[in-house]
Amino acid sequence: MSQAVKSKALFQRRKTRTRYAIRQKAVGRVRLSVFRSGKHIYAQLIDDSKGVTLASVSSLDKDVKGKTKSTSTVDAAKSVGELIAKKAQKANVKEVVFDRGGYLFHGRVKALAEAAREHGLSF
Repeated sequence: MSQAVKSKALFQRRKTRTRYAIRQKAVGRVRLSVFRSGKHIYAQLIDDSKGVTLASVSSLDKDVKGKTKSTSTVDAAKSVGELIAKKAQKANVKEVVFDRGGYLFHGRVKALAEAAREHGLSF
């Protein structure tokens, strides 16, 4: 088994474990899902009971791209967190459950979560 295949398999296990724990604790709350790539960061509000995405924001959006020098920084993640919190308020969502996927709660993922908390989301 090559290192890349092993790494992907471990990531998938962490992601599955996180999603399982979230399903146990969600109790009807909307899920704030985060995806992080090398260049960008994405956030979605997902209502799993209906199977619908309520809102989505990424570092590709004009509001975020114009504010920051690079879309792969902690500053861009903070902007995405701020925007997703504002969109959640428009959708009348106050409480969410945070889905970090297989990522560690560190760096850009942590910055997005803290910015969302500062702007009104509770989780």
